[in-house]
Amino acid sequence: MIEVGRVCLKIAGRDSNLKCAIIDVLDDKTVMIDGQTRRKKCNIKHLEPLNSVVKIKKGATHSEVVKELEKIGIKVVEKEKKAKPKTQKPVKKRNIKDKPIEAEKPKKKTKK
Repeated sequence: MIEVGRVCLKIAGRDSNLKCAIIDVLDDKTVMIDGQTRRKKCNIKHLEPLNSVVKIKKGATHSEVVKELEKIGIKVVEKEKKAKPKTQKPVKKRNIKDKPIEAEKPKKKTKK
């Protein structure tokens, strides 16, 4: 029942009630999912398999998964990344002190 390409409904966590496709079976309890959810490792207890299967390869990219899900009528909304303006770090002003010119100091006498 759990196979690469199986469309599932996420039933737990912050991505609950979103559809996803299995892109890799990691072990008997966990799989890698992608689709309307974030691409991440997921416990199979948190998934409800649906009847549909999409044709994707093991480890498919996000764009490949989106294309296949749209073919069967599941719309995936891409989240736009906001470009943050680059902030300048404040420049520290260096304190430059004028050093007075000193005469050469006499050498200390050392005992031999």
